[in-house]
Amino acid sequence: SSLSQLHFKEEITMAEAKQKMVKIRIPRTKKDEEDVFVSVNHYTCIIKRGVEVEVPDFVAEVLQHQEEMLEKIMDFEESVQKNK
Repeated sequence: SSLSQLHFKEEITMAEAKQKMVKIRIPRTKKDEEDVFVSVNHYTCIIKRGVEVEVPDFVAEVLQHQEEMLEKIMDFEESVQKNK
């Protein structure tokens, strides 16, 4: 039993060691000062705005996609307003 637990712990450590980490910084704005909660599969974290932090690359990718989608929404809303 203890051998299987040890093997499991080694697998987790190896998986964590292989995970590429990247530095990101989520800016603070007058509108958005709260920390950012991110959940991807079973990984969750809270990222403080205005501070450079290291996160797994998949977290940075999710945040990048979120930013892209927000820009598309803003562009769409602006085009609707212009066509009124």
